Amino acid sequence: MTDRVDLRGARVVVTGGHGFLGRHVQAVLRERGAAVVAPGRSDIDLADVRPAARALAALQPDYLVHCAATGGGIGFMRANPGTSCTDNVLVNTAAIEAARLAKVRRYVAVSSACAYPGRVDQPMREPTIGEGDPEPTNGAYGQAKRLMLVQGAGYAHEHGLDCVFAVPTNLYGPGDDYDERSSHVVAALIRRFEAARLAHDPEVVVWGTGRATRDLLYVRDCAEGIAQLLESGAGPEPESRAWGRAFNLGSGRETTVREIAESIRDAVGFAGALVWDATRPDGMPRKVLDSSRMREATGWTAETSLAKGLGEAVAAFRSGPG
Repeated sequence: MTDRVDLRGARVVVTGGHGFLGRHVQAVLRERGAAVVAPGRSDIDLADVRPAARALAALQPDYLVHCAATGGGIGFMRANPGTSCTDNVLVNTAAIEAARLAKVRRYVAVSSACAYPGRVDQPMREPTIGEGDPEPTNGAYGQAKRLMLVQGAGYAHEHGLDCVFAVPTNLYGPGDDYDERSSHVVAALIRRFEAARLAHDPEVVVWGTGRATRDLLYVRDCAEGIAQLLESGAGPEPESRAWGRAFNLGSGRETTVREIAESIRDAVGFAGALVWDATRPDGMPRKVLDSSRMREATGWTAETSLAKGLGEAVAAFRSGPG
């Protein structure tokens, strides 16, 4: 790793700072004493690359953390492959160009486990990111998140940009996206089980077979990992290794979707039946990250158990926005 930095008093610009992950990143950075600036969409249109990059650079950050993204669950990804690819390529380009223009001390951006090939040894390790096409249901989004790593390697080589990339697994927790059109599996099931509980429905239908496995990471644990990457950096890597600045952030626990659904049902207190719709896609059969590289580099590990995290997510959902 490069020299560890002290964030106290540092000016840190966070893109996507008002989104699900971004709000937690803001909180963690402020706890470390950073002066955080989080422009919203009404302030800067990140899809307008050149003016957006100049506007971000004009905020004069010491560090830039890029959390902004367009994405969603399987249904959203299948319906919007063009949007999810193009929007993410544009905002990623604006953010890294802003980091170059501002001559930041370090740039941290959030990629995704969707960048991994659909067929790859499990648990997934960073050197395998480019060894095949992403899983088809979110392939366009995955390619955009993979290109982010290529951009980073290029900017490090050409411009000397100190950049590092978090590659988180599926996130959940307070402040998640509960919109039925774009929510991921945990948020979608919390919303549906709670609605079924209130309506006294006899059953809830869940997509797929339940046999696929996932690695769920509590959002606050992810934010802590991002802060530690900002403090530590990536260290020197050959410019040809796009994955060399990428660090997996996973819980280390592989859980079937069936077990996840049952855990959410129990956390919500829904007493009805679970019915599996096998005509709907499971997505990637297994999706588990090996986070040993991150642990060895920074000492980070996910600390929140699934039961505790789901309990806090359900409580936050019931309390409403804010």
